[in-house]
Amino acid sequence: MSDVTEQTEEELPLERAGDRLRHAREKSGKSVEQIAEETRIPQRHLESIEAGRFADLPSRTYAIGFSRTYARALGLDEHEILDMVRTDIADGGGQEQRAVSTFEPGDPARIPGRGLAWFSAFAALLLVVGVLAFFGDRIFPGAGPGSILPDEEPAAAPAQAETTGGTSAPATAPSGQVVFTALDDNVWVRFTDEGGERLLEKQLMKGETFTVPASARDPRINTGRPDLLAITIGGKPVAKLADQPVTIGDAQVSAQALGARTAEPAAAATGSGTQ
Repeated sequence: MSDVTEQTEEELPLERAGDRLRHAREKSGKSVEQIAEETRIPQRHLESIEAGRFADLPSRTYAIGFSRTYARALGLDEHEILDMVRTDIADGGGQEQRAVSTFEPGDPARIPGRGLAWFSAFAALLLVVGVLAFFGDRIFPGAGPGSILPDEEPAAAPAQAETTGGTSAPATAPSGQVVFTALDDNVWVRFTDEGGERLLEKQLMKGETFTVPASARDPRINTGRPDLLAITIGGKPVAKLADQPVTIGDAQVSAQALGARTAEPAAAATGSGTQ
């Protein structure tokens, strides 16, 4: 009789971790779906644990971590359950499991959801972009795109330099041959030099010209129609001696004298414009 009893006990299989968990769940009156909602462990993984199919789980560490959480949810001794799980895996329950990870998951209820993980990654990306946009020129000077505007040309030098007093310096006096041209018929003129020697005295016809000799010293003119005499110095026109028919006597007509007359009105106009 005793031999039969011993033989029967030897033939009875040992209770596995999955069986212990399943019996405790059934005793508590909860379904696998309810345990999955409480622990946030996928239902298929809970069914694999109860069936002892630890090879169906992602890795050995998941089998241990999920079993611990399952035991806590049912009020079982988690250390005892984990010892049973390790024994079941060593006996062949996890022969086909994947490579063991060094990470052992904890309570799945504490693992952040996928949506939160994506939101955190997006927020971190925005932060990096903002930092680079704000501090980019300081961290990487000159790394931005080049300007499409052409380089600024240096400001052109003023045509006339200003003197210390703030007034424009007089323009350089023109030089060259002085030529008078009659703009109408019968324009009487008389040209003399420093000694009073007469250089020309006649009535010029329209278009007729007179060139003041370059050798003449302090040449002068007498005329009653300065408004009908066009003047050029070195081929460049200068202002007439007068714009109205007035009598002019002994007016200097050298290039220097005529150039000074031309510069004086310009200087006066500049001075009045700056006031």
